[in-house]
Amino acid sequence: MRISDVVKRKGDTVITVRSDASVTDLLDLLAEHRIGAVVVSDDGQSVDGIVSERDIVRHLQKLGADVLGKPVSSIMTSEVATCAPEDELGALEHTMTELRIRHVPVVVDGQLKAIVSIGDVVKHRITDLQAERDQLSAYIQQ
Repeated sequence: MRISDVVKRKGDTVITVRSDASVTDLLDLLAEHRIGAVVVSDDGQSVDGIVSERDIVRHLQKLGADVLGKPVSSIMTSEVATCAPEDELGALEHTMTELRIRHVPVVVDGQLKAIVSIGDVVKHRITDLQAERDQLSAYIQQ
């Protein structure tokens, strides 16, 4: 199974935010789209960073409410783990577990194409397991 299989099911829409946007603007995006992380991209195509709810909470604890007026660049993770559509889903699962991350941008030739969350991966696995169960049940009933 490949990353492209997950992207086909979930879609390739990616919400991005500019690095100079405020953390308050970022919070608005997260709430509006009901998502847990946003790719930071100043041109809408490259991956300059990623920022998650966890990043906001950690900086809020450290800096207090002052963090809300700061730019996203001050709290984003700059070294972003990415994957490619042809990568194996198992490798992505391993990366997410080892790095303790929940969101991984899908990149082709340096261009942002999609994002995969741990929820997307789990949903894909559950769907596949249910299909396998149904096939086994049908086989047994023959």
